[in-house]
Amino acid sequence: MNAEIYRDTWGIPHLRAGSALELAHAQGRVTARDRAWQLEVERHRSQGTSAAFLGEESAGWDRFVRQARLDDTARRCFASLEEHDPETAAWVVAYVDGVNAGLAEGAARAPEFAASGLVPGRWEPWSPMGVWLGTHILFAGFPAKLWREEVVRRLGADAVGLFAMDGPGTAGSNGWLVSGERTATGRAVIAGDPHRFIEDPGVYQQIRLSCPEFDVVGIAVPGVPGIAHFAHTGTVAWAITNAMADYQDLYRERLRRVDGGDVEALDPDGVWRAAARHTERVEVAGGAPVDVEVIETARGPVVIGGADAGESISLRYPPRVTADLGFGALLPLLRARRVADVDRAFDAWAEPVNVVQAADTEGGVLHRVAGRVPVRHPANRTRVVPAWEPGHEWTGWHETPYGPVEDGLAVMANQRGPAAPLGVEFAPPHRADRIRRLLDTGEALSASDMPAIHMDTHLASAAALLDPLAALELSGAAAGLRDRLLRWNRHMDAGSVTAAAYARVRDAVVRQLVAHPALAVLAEPPARPAVFLPWLALTPRVAFALENLLAAGKPYGIDRDAVIRAAVEEVAAGPAPRTWGDTHRLAPWRALPGTAYDEPALSGDNDCVLSTSSLPGLTDLSARGPAARYVWDLADRDDSLWVVPFGADGVPGAAHHRDQLPLWLRGDLAPVTTDWNTLTKESDDD
Repeated sequence: MNAEIYRDTWGIPHLRAGSALELAHAQGRVTARDRAWQLEVERHRSQGTSAAFLGEESAGWDRFVRQARLDDTARRCFASLEEHDPETAAWVVAYVDGVNAGLAEGAARAPEFAASGLVPGRWEPWSPMGVWLGTHILFAGFPAKLWREEVVRRLGADAVGLFAMDGPGTAGSNGWLVSGERTATGRAVIAGDPHRFIEDPGVYQQIRLSCPEFDVVGIAVPGVPGIAHFAHTGTVAWAITNAMADYQDLYRERLRRVDGGDVEALDPDGVWRAAARHTERVEVAGGAPVDVEVIETARGPVVIGGADAGESISLRYPPRVTADLGFGALLPLLRARRVADVDRAFDAWAEPVNVVQAADTEGGVLHRVAGRVPVRHPANRTRVVPAWEPGHEWTGWHETPYGPVEDGLAVMANQRGPAAPLGVEFAPPHRADRIRRLLDTGEALSASDMPAIHMDTHLASAAALLDPLAALELSGAAAGLRDRLLRWNRHMDAGSVTAAAYARVRDAVVRQLVAHPALAVLAEPPARPAVFLPWLALTPRVAFALENLLAAGKPYGIDRDAVIRAAVEEVAAGPAPRTWGDTHRLAPWRALPGTAYDEPALSGDNDCVLSTSSLPGLTDLSARGPAARYVWDLADRDDSLWVVPFGADGVPGAAHHRDQLPLWLRGDLAPVTTDWNTLTKESDDD
């Protein structure tokens, strides 16, 4: 049979075909029709060719991608997949063929192609792997090791703990599992929301994939076949959160130039050996091209410096070492019927390292870590280590731990949990504790109870700033502000004036700490490539480490009470705040500015369950938050729910481009619909 394309009332594609290969082709084609611009942006970003149409702002990313050898790694991973798992390789090729079949039609719908002058290109069999790498190469936050180096260099090793974020990084998630013993139906419920940078089009794609082998609804990554992260097969469902594991290393290299321009690197055995070297050119729209020398040592590609630089640092990451990106897990996941099948499938997972929660209709539950984390010296996990010294090699892979389901609940929100032995910094426990408290009502729970938990705005981390207030001596206006803050319910609701006042005081505290002479030595960012600078900026570092800094007494002569007192006095003397939502607004990323939207006010904040992140001290705008929400009901899949921030269609102005935004803002979710008779047939994919 030809593949059939149906749509529900939200324009979400439901695909039906006679085989997994036909279905993969249909998934690629419908994604290209709906998301052609997004697909091509991501493909070019994975190849380091995005500056050729996006301009100079993308040149730094392209340079990093070339130096880190992402495209070459994707090619290696696909070649290895062809050799060891030809069935999955053929399935990936079918998806790519579908993308190529749909790109022209999709590009004709997308105004960004004409605006940028980009002509749709051709996807290669390894392009989905490149997209996956480009999406996740910075996910584990290896540049944080560069930050620790700066803290040690400028303040000393004892200061590193002050800046332990144990807080929001580049990504995160909420996820929880309620087993059948705690639900009204006797069957499990899984719910959550991945926190990513909010992009338009969205980083996730709602989709249904059905063939004689499987029938799966879930949330996919555009450009990658199957449904990796969040899915419901009818008899088993699964979801993931970021495990916050550390699985990428940075090595300080000693390089030297030899005759003919070649490069050698000093290895741990004291021998200088040839490093791979070649030059690539990054084209830049509206600017001069940039030549990039690409160097790779036995540790990995050099991503900072080079043979003629004062310092050179290489990056070692698992897919570059193993030529395996974990795509071997994707088809087995679609075919899963029980928790045991999901468990076996995730044994093949590579990166990013995730915590998996799963449940099935027979009462099985799963809570485990999945992915590859190397065994190596503890120093590798925290600092840039010397490549020429023995003892920093990778010597194997950690066994991935399993976590408990206690009292019928498992809650993960990037806090220390089963992945604790594999990581360095984790989220504080506020979100996880709050979710568990909201679930632990003593009442039988149902799928319909979950959306309210998604939207909870309680900010437990406010205690670090507010608790010391009561003992402070303040002037009249400041004392009045202090009293209002102490009466506040600590909910970051968009309509709350007191939440806005708290945010102003917090901003003032962050700014004062940044300007304090003890920390100001970190204000000047080091000479690093621009792609790493977000990890090296002092203001966000202080903001994310604020609880630690305020709890540390008087580190380096910083008087906490004096800082808080000055902040409250400053805000009290200024104009009266409006509401939190007046300044806390959605700020999605778009590759091109394009259509201007009046983006909405948001409730929530960094450490709320509704984690709509701001950058205290810099901006209240939120560029990161719930990139999707889901509720998987194991009693009846049609009682499941889902939503994304914008819509199923990536084309500005299309009917389903932003039609889910009102749901997302209210905390409502759209029903998952699986009855083919209630869907609208769009076409046959022939």
